[in-house]
Amino acid sequence: MADTADTRTPAQIEADIRRRRAVLAETLDEIGVRVHPKTIVGDAKAKVVANVDHTLGRAYVRVNRVVSDVKVRFVDEEGAPRLERVVPAALLVVGVVGLLTVTARRRKG
Repeated sequence: MADTADTRTPAQIEADIRRRRAVLAETLDEIGVRVHPKTIVGDAKAKVVANVDHTLGRAYVRVNRVVSDVKVRFVDEEGAPRLERVVPAALLVVGVVGLLTVTARRRKG
């Protein structure tokens, strides 16, 4: 059997106890900060902000992709408008706006 006798002096034992108390106090302080309501709310806010930023980033990429796709459809490689596509689209927009205007006037009258 191994000898498990403590060979430390009383001063060494007291110093060890002081070190352990200091470490324990620091650990308890950290736990107190982590479970404090302000910390919990702050962490929750940070997560929400991160999620919103991520969602907005993805939305920006999607919108940018859609704009690029539309641009490819209505502008040629040199940057000139493709009239064979722009004119029908413009006529469609004018028709829809006109239809909405007529419908709105009929509802008022």
